[in-house]
Amino acid sequence: MSGTINSALLKKMFLAGAKNLDAKKEWINELNVFPVPDGDTGTNMTMTIMSAAKEVANAGDPIDMVSLAKIISSGSLRGARGNSGVILSQLLRGFTKVMKENDELDIKLIAEACEKAVESAYKAVMKPKEGTILTVAKGMSDKARELADAGCDDLQAFIEEIIKEGDIVLDKTPDMLPVLKQAGVVDSGGQGLMQVIKGAYDAFMGKELDFEIVSATGNGPSAGVTPGADIDTEDIKFGYCTEFIIMLNKTFNVKLEMDFKAFLESIGDSIVLVADDEIVKVHVHTNDPGMAIQRALKYGQLSNMKIDNMRLEHQEKIFKASEKAAAGVDDGTGLAEDVDVTIEACGDAKQEAKKDNKPQMEHKEVGFMAVSVGEGMDEIFKSLGVDVIISGGQTMNPSTEDFVNAANDLNCDNIFIFPNNKNIVMAANQAKFLVEDKNIIVIPTKTVPQGITAIINYVPDMTAEENEAIMNEEIANVKTGEVTYAVRDTVIDDKEIHQDDYMGIGDKGILAVGTDIDEVVISMVDEMVDDATELISIYYGADVDEAKASELCDIITDKYGDCDVELQFGGQPIYYYIISAE
Repeated sequence: MSGTINSALLKKMFLAGAKNLDAKKEWINELNVFPVPDGDTGTNMTMTIMSAAKEVANAGDPIDMVSLAKIISSGSLRGARGNSGVILSQLLRGFTKVMKENDELDIKLIAEACEKAVESAYKAVMKPKEGTILTVAKGMSDKARELADAGCDDLQAFIEEIIKEGDIVLDKTPDMLPVLKQAGVVDSGGQGLMQVIKGAYDAFMGKELDFEIVSATGNGPSAGVTPGADIDTEDIKFGYCTEFIIMLNKTFNVKLEMDFKAFLESIGDSIVLVADDEIVKVHVHTNDPGMAIQRALKYGQLSNMKIDNMRLEHQEKIFKASEKAAAGVDDGTGLAEDVDVTIEACGDAKQEAKKDNKPQMEHKEVGFMAVSVGEGMDEIFKSLGVDVIISGGQTMNPSTEDFVNAANDLNCDNIFIFPNNKNIVMAANQAKFLVEDKNIIVIPTKTVPQGITAIINYVPDMTAEENEAIMNEEIANVKTGEVTYAVRDTVIDDKEIHQDDYMGIGDKGILAVGTDIDEVVISMVDEMVDDATELISIYYGADVDEAKASELCDIITDKYGDCDVELQFGGQPIYYYIISAE
């Protein structure tokens, strides 16, 4: 067994780690402390690492260590979702700092890379908590340093000992976080990290593995359906399939890459952009290929240019797509598995791109961006003046790149972001470092009601800094409760919970449990309301009948006569009711 790891082997190890995490993501989701139907740690970590893995898989061979490091770091950073995903991206980012400085990694360099990984991850968390993925990563890093300093020269044994130590630390996480012990689970983020490392080890050992990377979103066409087969050519939105390669004449950093991608999104769709140090592969469906080409010329010379009129070749494309889907054939561009061949409605060149895709807004000093889930919630935010709604929430956390792209579309000097979920705040904060020409202000709203309160308290005549202070002060006065159902039996906060029970979850734990939803809601509100409460807001979800919600609102109104009680349609999935008291 070689005493070093070169870029070719490390590429296989990274892809194998990503694939192993992907295979185990649902199991990791089920380790969520609260037995809610939206455990998402495994999903967030998978989508984060897959963002980089897809680019790594398309990078081609041979690949040098510098290029590999860049793709892993930038891809995972842009794709980071949720707290666990952000931490994973920072672990990878720190590790690549040592990678890019060396052609091969030996035991001492791996130990150094592990230390850099842990250092980067801890810096990303404002208040690091032990008993989490951070603790597991640090345990493995400490073991790597111990073995390297002891003169270990067997790379296989070195990795095995690191994995063994990671499992030991993971098993101890319930002793560090009482909430894990009470729920009878280990930390889900730590478990996700272990699956990445174990998958990488399988590749290191030469195990026969499938390194093909497919989309982690699962949003592609259904098996057995020919993409676009039922679409008429009159419905094609962007008529020209445009592909080319840019031979770079300048450094194509993360900022330039994201700016270019945002531009392509403003003139088309079905975008695939794969970059390394020397070339950038581009694919876009657009009504004006010349705009894409003109912008690309800013970065270098073009080659392998190909423009197809999809309206004229629609039927032929359907036939070829069917053949390729059946045979699993790549067309040689390296883009086939990533290109969304679904063809949408069309219009006239630039006017359609501006009118139907990304309208150019007038410049203004302040813009607002909010994460929302549910038709009713979206409408509430829009009515309050929010410029951009990012779909997300508990069941699907938006990525750092989602925030960056949205910020690039806003023609504003200052942009307030309301994440409205505690698991999205870190991804929003990362966007601040990737948007250079605008002042990004993240208000750390952990719930939708907090986001609504923050926006309501915005004062146009005050500075951005003054508004930030006021908003942060006001959201601290908002208590939020959410009602959903349990997906397994457990005990949390000394409350015995059975599968399918209704749960009222507050800002800091379980407030009520039972088999009658109205009783659970009222008990939860009882825990939230105090003498200072003036307003109770009830947002009912997509699965709640309006008449039933009105009856419940009347009960709460009668019980708390001194409070104003408001009922609004939220339309949110999973959570029957979201209720705030302030």
